[in-house]
Amino acid sequence: MKSHKITGGGGIPLHLVETGNSRGRPIIFIHGFSQCWLAWSRQMNSDLADDYRLVAMDMRGHGLSDKPREGYTDSRLWADDVNAAVQALRLDHPILCGWSYGPLVILDYIRHYGEDSISGVNFVGAVTKLGSDEAMSVLTPEFLSLVPGFFATDVEESVRSLESLLRMCFAQEPSAEDLYLMLGYSVSVPPYVRQALFSRSFDNVDLLPKIRKPVLITHGADDAVVKPAAVDQHMAGLAHAQIQMMANAGHAPFWDDAATFNQRLRAFSESL
Repeated sequence: MKSHKITGGGGIPLHLVETGNSRGRPIIFIHGFSQCWLAWSRQMNSDLADDYRLVAMDMRGHGLSDKPREGYTDSRLWADDVNAAVQALRLDHPILCGWSYGPLVILDYIRHYGEDSISGVNFVGAVTKLGSDEAMSVLTPEFLSLVPGFFATDVEESVRSLESLLRMCFAQEPSAEDLYLMLGYSVSVPPYVRQALFSRSFDNVDLLPKIRKPVLITHGADDAVVKPAAVDQHMAGLAHAQIQMMANAGHAPFWDDAATFNQRLRAFSESL
């Protein structure tokens, strides 16, 4: 594993981790809300590394990336962050793989930079819109009940909400060791960052039909955070997308059934 510090949108330092085959097709993994690159450890430490150049970002405000007070509502800055990764690491037509909130960042990138420099997109447990009744309609009531706690400055309340969210992400209970590692990096994201991520409002309905590069939509059949009905929202604008509904997998199918997820990502990559 190699760590990189690059300069993202607005000049903020971003942290990325790279592993795998330096001559292979690049795959950029973009984690979800209040997570970090370690969410992808079952991909970074898999046989995907034999053939692919694997890069996992810490989004702004997360992990070891900088955590500025402002700059989370500007689509262009998110786009600049992804472009900075592509340019700084000289990634040749990477696949962009985003989980949960991550696809919103991918769509920011495509909105501002187009799709000429990428080879395909994998949306995982994705949302593609925020801040509207339609966006809320695909989020489970159990998840929505936790949202106020995400913004709490009281540490105990914040930890309770984040631990509940983590447990909600998996169809199979993670080990205590994994759960508390995840909780540690989740809690390290400041409440002001979490609140800013949810303050955005956009629907991407204008953008999705313009995407021509191959798209794979992966969703856990037992997702307790984003309802499987979200796939219908995505497909309304992405008629050409491939769909993978993963049985016995929750909001984090790449963790619940990493072998199946990795195999499908490999097949998608080989088809490009």
